[in-house]
Amino acid sequence: MYLNASNANVGGAVVVSLRCPACGQRGTFTPFPNAHDLTIPEGSGSLAAGYRACPSPECAALVFIIANHAQQLIISYPPQRLDFDSTNVTAAVANALREAVTCHANECYVAAAIMVRKTLEELCSDRQAQGSNLKERLKDLRAKVVLPAELLDGLDDLRLLGNDAVHIESKEFNTIGREEVEVGIEFAKEVLKAVYQYSALLNRLRGLKK
Repeated sequence: MYLNASNANVGGAVVVSLRCPACGQRGTFTPFPNAHDLTIPEGSGSLAAGYRACPSPECAALVFIIANHAQQLIISYPPQRLDFDSTNVTAAVANALREAVTCHANECYVAAAIMVRKTLEELCSDRQAQGSNLKERLKDLRAKVVLPAELLDGLDDLRLLGNDAVHIESKEFNTIGREEVEVGIEFAKEVLKAVYQYSALLNRLRGLKK
């Protein structure tokens, strides 16, 4: 079942609460009044397949869903995406993490982990961190950005996650699956917030002073 999705059976129709893949807002996606779901027999029950629309009038994006006889969402397309605010993040860094989010949404978890590592590579390049490999560049990055110690220490764990995705012999993580990638993406988002967004927010706050 996709991230943070839940279902209810209202008047015999499947009502789905999910994050819109187009606008990124959460909402309740209800069936169209005059469009019935396609019912597909499955064992002792059935599958329901049909279209839903984003409840936001400004968006109204179409989403195709399939739910089983227990009113559980099996799949939605386009798939839900983890939210990512790229404000003030340089294009190369933002594009790398955005691709990681896209790979995660499509259940390509190894590819997503590789793109998280690519995000670190782009961050080091943007801040001109030096070194013969990513591990050395991350060490040099410590002197070029202001981050809490926990975020600095976690950068090497993100590197190891990417290593496991690329190299067969790497076994730092038991698996490269959904949970590992989600945590990796969320951690990378916090790093980018600290590097690119907190200073801009502080400047906005100071700009409100007399």
